[in-house]
Amino acid sequence: MREISAKTIEAAVEKLFLEANLRLPQSLENKIASSHAEETQPLAKSIFCDMCENLQVAQSLNIPICQDTGMAVLFCELGQEVHITDGDFNEAVNNGVRKAYVDGKMRCSIVKDPIRRENTNDNTPALIHLSIVPGDKIKLTAAPKGFGSENMSQVKMFNPSATVDDIIAFVVNTVKEANARPCPPVVLGVGIGSDFEGVALLAKKALCRDIEERNADEFYSQMEDKILQKLNKLNIGCQGFGGDITALAVNIETAPTHIAGLPVAVNVGCHVTRHKETII
Repeated sequence: MREISAKTIEAAVEKLFLEANLRLPQSLENKIASSHAEETQPLAKSIFCDMCENLQVAQSLNIPICQDTGMAVLFCELGQEVHITDGDFNEAVNNGVRKAYVDGKMRCSIVKDPIRRENTNDNTPALIHLSIVPGDKIKLTAAPKGFGSENMSQVKMFNPSATVDDIIAFVVNTVKEANARPCPPVVLGVGIGSDFEGVALLAKKALCRDIEERNADEFYSQMEDKILQKLNKLNIGCQGFGGDITALAVNIETAPTHIAGLPVAVNVGCHVTRHKETII
């Protein structure tokens, strides 16, 4: 049994959310830069140039890459041989989020109640997804999620008779309906399988996969490519002004499901789809 202090978890969470909001994953930053080179429509090309400049300025001034520093979503893979000492896990996570957002002077966007909209003023509570895994380590993945893109996400409970083309059409139409609102070019996380709540979680997990990593199953990696190609024919383009590139990446994650169902979820991410991970 390995002991890990709650204080260590708190410090790791604080650092993760700060870094995730200040710097994009390198692969996504590279993709935005290469998209600027590939785009042929002048206005879209100019906006890509502005996006690249925004990332550079944010880095030089050490400020967030987007004003919406998001809901603090945390995935935790907790090794079953770990014993957490010196405090409570959930409290440690929320203390880390609180320090990151308050001390880091990032925008606090969480309200205590969905109808009576009083701000918590420290971006807590975090949304924690915890799973128990073998081993004596803790893997933490911070995924701050802005709601301009989150609000465009959709879930559809298909009948099992639905075809691959039906699923692709749903994913593409989700982006078509969203148009400029999620700050395209978008990154899409697509979940297929599980149940109503599980498929949404799959889609969120998909957004945390590096965009250079394709689905290990060739069937689904080809599906990712096909969806991406169709999205980039929509001519929504950069920030909705038209262009060759409406989406930067499509990541699909799947899970077993019931014989009577075929759930599909699309979690829309903006061009600054952020995530950062560490292992304690």
